[in-house]
Amino acid sequence: MERRTFLAAAIGLAVQQPQISSTPSQRDWLRQDPIQYPDPDIIALDNRFRRYIVGNTVIRRLHFGTLWAEGPAWNGVGRYLVWSDIPNNVQMRWIEEDGRVTVFRNPSGYSNGNTFDFEGRQLSCEHGGRRVVRYEPNGTVTVIAEKFQGKRLNSPNDIVVHPDGSIWFTDPKYGINGNYEGFKADSELPTGVYRVDGKTLQIEKITDELSGANSGPNGICFSPDYKKVYIADTGGGREIKVWDIDGKTIRNGKRFVQLDIPGTNQPSAADGIRCDVDGNIWAGARPGVQVIAPNGDRIGMIRLPETCANISFGGAKRNRLFMAASESLYSVYVETTGAHIA
Repeated sequence: MERRTFLAAAIGLAVQQPQISSTPSQRDWLRQDPIQYPDPDIIALDNRFRRYIVGNTVIRRLHFGTLWAEGPAWNGVGRYLVWSDIPNNVQMRWIEEDGRVTVFRNPSGYSNGNTFDFEGRQLSCEHGGRRVVRYEPNGTVTVIAEKFQGKRLNSPNDIVVHPDGSIWFTDPKYGINGNYEGFKADSELPTGVYRVDGKTLQIEKITDELSGANSGPNGICFSPDYKKVYIADTGGGREIKVWDIDGKTIRNGKRFVQLDIPGTNQPSAADGIRCDVDGNIWAGARPGVQVIAPNGDRIGMIRLPETCANISFGGAKRNRLFMAASESLYSVYVETTGAHIA
C-alpha cells in the first residue's frame, strides 16, 4: 500500500504543470547583450501557442523615451511604424531600413490609435480635437468624425477599416478625464462604438453597450474574414466582447474572454487588440501581451517590463509583432502574420 501511494504521488508530480510567473526575466533592455534562445519571456500557456513561437529570436526594445505609447500602425510602402506618444502630443516613426526613430507629426492632436486604409492613407484618433482624421497624400487633413447627432465625441481611441470602405472606431472618455492625455472636459455623449462611411462620411452608432459608469470601449479589431468584430472593455467589465457583423450593424454580442494576470488572481484587461490570420486575438494586457485562441482560451503570453497598451503586426512579411508599452517600443518575430493591413 505504501508503495502504491508513493507511485501515485510520483505520477502526480510528473504531470503537474510548472508554476507560471508573470514576472519578466531580468535583463538590461538598454544594452544589446546576447540572450540565450529561446527568449524566456515568450511563454506557451497552452500547446497551441508553441507553433507561433520562433525559437531563435528575442524581444527587442527599439526605442525608449515616450511618456505613454499607444496606437502602433505599420506602413508597408514606407516600411515604417508610426505610433503615438499621447502626453507629448507627438507621433513617432520607427524606420525599418536602419532602425532610426524620428518625430513623425508634431503636434499630433494628442492622437491615440492609428491605422492605414486600403488606399494607404493614415487615420488617427485625436484626443485633443475629440475627432477622427485622415491625412491625405497632398498634406491636407480630412475630418472623418467629430460629432454624432450634433454632440461632440468624447475622445476617439482605437480605429480599424473594413473592406466595404467603412471606418470603425471606439469612443471612451479617457482623453477628457484629465489634462494629461488631452483636455479635461464634460462628456456630451455616452461612450460608444461608431461606423463611418468612408465616402459620404455618414456616421452611425454601432453600439453603446459598453457605456456604463465603469465601462470603456477601447481596442477594436475584426476577425480574418471580417464577419466578427471584437471590442475590448477596459472598464469594470475587463473583458473582450465579440459580435457578428450584419451589414452596417452588429448582433449576438457576448463575452469572448475575461483576462487576469496568468499565475495570479490579479485582474488584467485588454487595451489594444489585433487578430492574426488564424483568428487568434493578440491583446496588450498585463504582464505584456496575452494571446487568445478563437474559442476564447488563453494560450500564450509575452512578458514585458512595462504595461503594453497597443500592438500591431508589421514588417515585410507582417510577421513582426510591435508592442507600444508605456515608455518604450518593443518588437519580436512570431510564426504567424497579421490578418489585416495595419
